[in-house]
Amino acid sequence: MRAWADEGPEGGLPFFVYGTLLPGEHNHDLYLRGRVAEEEPARLAGALLYDGPGYPYAIEAAGTAAPGAVASGAVVGELVTAKPGAYDELLAVLDELEEYEAPDAPRNLYVRVARDVLRADGTPATAWVYFAAPHVARALRARGRLIADGDWLAHIRGR
Repeated sequence: MRAWADEGPEGGLPFFVYGTLLPGEHNHDLYLRGRVAEEEPARLAGALLYDGPGYPYAIEAAGTAAPGAVASGAVVGELVTAKPGAYDELLAVLDELEEYEAPDAPRNLYVRVARDVLRADGTPATAWVYFAAPHVARALRARGRLIADGDWLAHIRGR
């Protein structure tokens, strides 16, 4: 049974993606092609982005100012809406990709949380966001590489 936040007009919330699921990245076509009705630019405020082993991790800023981070912390990404009838499949494949099993599961690499994001025109939308699981977030805060501007694509192109 799904949590109440999973319910929506076409079966559930859209997804905020910020890394390898972005257009042009290797997981975009593998996981989103044929399952997505719409993609639009969006920003997630109150979050920081860290470099991982070939993919990024978002963590909630929680009022902590990381050296070099934009003042309030924001992550650049896309708001992705499932095609009608494809929501359950998209949710399942993204949970598998992000190694999310269930809330508070000790083997989670990421956790899926409903958060407000801002579309390019400034209107808010509630979306699923995959944040680093607590044990991963602790390690990133201690010794991770912050992506100060919160933009994964700019980061990998600047390498």
